[in-house]
Amino acid sequence: MSTILRRAVSATRTASCSRAFSSSASARKDIVQDLYLKEIKAYKAPPVAKDAHVGVVKSYTMPPAPKAPALPSDLASELSAYDSSEPVQAAEKPAAPSAGHHAEVTDGGAEAFLEACEATVHEEHH
Repeated sequence: MSTILRRAVSATRTASCSRAFSSSASARKDIVQDLYLKEIKAYKAPPVAKDAHVGVVKSYTMPPAPKAPALPSDLASELSAYDSSEPVQAAEKPAAPSAGHHAEVTDGGAEAFLEACEATVHEEHH
């Protein structure tokens, strides 16, 4: 086994010696990168006209100043008219008949509600 190991070691030594990496400047030169950099450096942006923004941007105009709210001249009479008026109640909508088995309670408070809950339910059989 020692002869096999000696031959393997000597083969690796000769292989590592025969492989040499070139580090010369011509081998490291990247032609595409150099061409790209040269074109970027040579690029000149086209000049922008002074009136290029006309038609694209709207001109700014200040909004009109808001007017201060004015108090009515006869404030006391308007307040007394408001105090003397009665509030108007909205018309009550008629309750639609429900298809459920529970009796509806519209007025009467908690006691009427509890009585409606305790009432026996009569079901119609078809």
